[in-house]
Order: sequence, then C-alpha cells, then structure tokens
Amino acid sequence: MIEVNATTPYADLDYPALAETCRSCQGCALAETRTHVVVGTGPVPCNLMIIGEGPGAKEDEQGLPFVGRSGQLLTKILESVSINRESDVYITNIVKCRPPQNRDPKADEVAACKPYLIRQIQLVQPKILLVLGAPALKTVLEETKPISKVRGSWYQTPVDYMEDNLYIMPLFHPSYLLRNDSREKGSPKWLTWQDLKEVKAALSFYEIS
Repeated sequence: MIEVNATTPYADLDYPALAETCRSCQGCALAETRTHVVVGTGPVPCNLMIIGEGPGAKEDEQGLPFVGRSGQLLTKILESVSINRESDVYITNIVKCRPPQNRDPKADEVAACKPYLIRQIQLVQPKILLVLGAPALKTVLEETKPISKVRGSWYQTPVDYMEDNLYIMPLFHPSYLLRNDSREKGSPKWLTWQDLKEVKAALSFYEIS
C-alpha cells in the first residue's frame, strides 16, 4: 500500500505550489520528451479521487488528464451513475508525463512521481479513491493479483486527514473497456458499471452524513 501519511519533500506545499513544482520537474527521463506535465484536474479537496496510469498523446498536448478517447468514456461512465466529472471528482495519474508510445511507466519513473502523488492525496483528502488499470493498482495498492481478480473489491487504509479509513477500489482502465466493447452481463463494461454504482452509493453516505 502506498504510504499516504508519509512526509514527502513537498509536505509544506499547498496545492497551487505543488502543481507549479510538478510542472518544472526534471526527476526522470520523461521530462525530456514531454510537451506538458499533466498534474491533475478537479476540486481540491474532493470526496472522490481517481488515479490512472499516465498521460497519452491528447493529455500531453493539452496538459489535462483523461481528455482522449479513454477520458471521454470515463466521463460517460461517471455520468451513468450521476457523478459529475467537473464538480465531483479529482483526477490524476501515477506519472505526470507521457511515457513514449504510451508504454507502461518504468519503475524509476513511478518512483520519481510517487512523492507528488502522495502529497496530492493528502491535499485532495479523498474519502474514496479509485485506481484504474494494472500500473495504478501495483503502485497504489502494491497488489500482485491481476486487476481482473480484484476489481470491484474494497481496500482500506488509515489516513491522517480524517478519522475514517480511506477506501480504495480498483477498476478496469477505460482503455481496456474501449478494446472490450460488449455491454453484456458479465462483460468488463457491465462489471465496471456495477462497480461504479457501488461507489456512488458509498459517496451518497458521505453526502448525507
């Protein structure tokens, strides 16, 4: 499990300062090929936080996460359970710069970005965290099981910013859903919809309480 309560080199930074520091990062080789650093988007703090893998071509071009085809699908999936992407969720990735050819991030690249990610979680203060895809699953939860075995499962960890535990759920990455387009019962898309309905129900508890 990622050390959410760890003291990072950015512990004294508020969100705008963290974002500015992140945008000038030269911590790994991805800095040499990026167009934009993709820090994240959404309200801070926010009850719901989503962590993906890394920026793609459209994200690198615009400096925003999940704005390509995968992002459009993510928006639709969230809307299907009445979660508004603009107002209800903060979205980021485990690495903030695009890996060439959209390959999986390397270990040193993930390690360079991890302190930023930890500080983001501390500042966003989510009550529920969703991790999309295998690289995010391995980074955030340090889970060795395949995502097909653990998606829709709840994990939890104590955090310093609230009394309740932080609840974390792995989900299929939208890019995987684009390659598996069936909506039949038991399909990845159908399963993801069931998972998001459970997430929405959990969020509703916090909105009421």
